[in-house]
Amino acid sequence: MQAVEVLCRTATKDDVETLYQLIKGYAEKGVMLPRTRETLTYIIDTFVVAEIGGEIVGCGSNLRLGDNLIEIRSLGITDGYKSLGIGSKLVDKLLEQAKAQGVTKVMALTYAVSFFERNGFKVVDKEIFPEKVWRDCVNCPKQHACDEIAVLKELNE
Repeated sequence: MQAVEVLCRTATKDDVETLYQLIKGYAEKGVMLPRTRETLTYIIDTFVVAEIGGEIVGCGSNLRLGDNLIEIRSLGITDGYKSLGIGSKLVDKLLEQAKAQGVTKVMALTYAVSFFERNGFKVVDKEIFPEKVWRDCVNCPKQHACDEIAVLKELNE
């Protein structure tokens, strides 16, 4: 397979509609929380996007949950572009941003455990993240029957 050149960059307000559509597709499958266009506009500076030939093919964001904890969320790749390493490039960019903020712990709630393990994360008990529970979980339809797996990467290496 031929290598593709992927540009990972901070998202801008011009990317909101594309992000909305990408996240909406995942949310409709029940694997990602939906985000409104208004919310995306407000938090656009927390997002990074992956581009190939000027087309956005993936996204992800960092959410600060505490002094030393960031969550990777809304990580998704457009159908047809999966398994090309784009997700790992997005995670690398998000981890780089976390390090720049002085954060040493990055977590995610995911169904793609093996992907995160390949990127250096370890499965942990989700109850160790009370910050997450009070932030997003209270609004999630799966709140009392959560089937996502918590993963954590410590950046102090």
